[in-house]
Amino acid sequence: MRFLITFSYDGTNFRGLEVQPKLRTVQGEMLKALTYINNKVEPKLVVSGRTDAMVHAKGQTAHVDIAVSITPLKLKRAMNSLLPSDIHVIDTRVVPNDFHARYMVLEKVYEYKLNMGEYNPIERNYVYQFNKKLDVSLMKKASKYFLGVHDFKAFTPNKDKRNSYVREIYEINITENSNIVTFSFRGNGFIKYQIRNMVGLLIQVGLGKKRPVDVLKILENKNRSAGFRTAHPEGLYLVSVTYKDMDK
Repeated sequence: MRFLITFSYDGTNFRGLEVQPKLRTVQGEMLKALTYINNKVEPKLVVSGRTDAMVHAKGQTAHVDIAVSITPLKLKRAMNSLLPSDIHVIDTRVVPNDFHARYMVLEKVYEYKLNMGEYNPIERNYVYQFNKKLDVSLMKKASKYFLGVHDFKAFTPNKDKRNSYVREIYEINITENSNIVTFSFRGNGFIKYQIRNMVGLLIQVGLGKKRPVDVLKILENKNRSAGFRTAHPEGLYLVSVTYKDMDK
């Protein structure tokens, strides 16, 4: 029986989501729990997409085939009893056998949090401690150039080779509350480091080192070495994953 699992995790103490030999990963811990439940046979766990070391998730998703007879509620309870405290299963549901957690994604929402105020050691693993003032209005203006369908080659690592870097961003919101700036991105999918690189460029705009229109020029030139840094990982959260015709 195939299940869709929705789960959250604190990425601070993981070396990313994907299984890596001898390293603690989110997928590795999930598989330990699922293997125990599945009569000690390791199943294949397919996630909606990877997250990097120190990146968090409020609503990551994955599908898995379980050979034993178990209800969604009992699977959720069993997993949460076996998982470490920095991972939590929010929901489990039965899905058709042809459902695919990665290839059937309709849209994803990510958030990035940045602190412009005094350094906060309590939040250092959850909010990027930038600790400098930014022109939020300029960043909002610049972010509009990301909307729509674009080739995001300039916002991915040079070593990342793929057939297409084209993605569509439906909505971007930037809000400020007590020196915490929250960037929200909703789109049909995101490439490795894409959001952190977009935030990195918006930071340069907020500092006055880049102009809003430079976003469009960098997109068009597809030039990764365009004078902006990748934003730190700890401020990034995968908020939600939506599938067609599903109440997600």
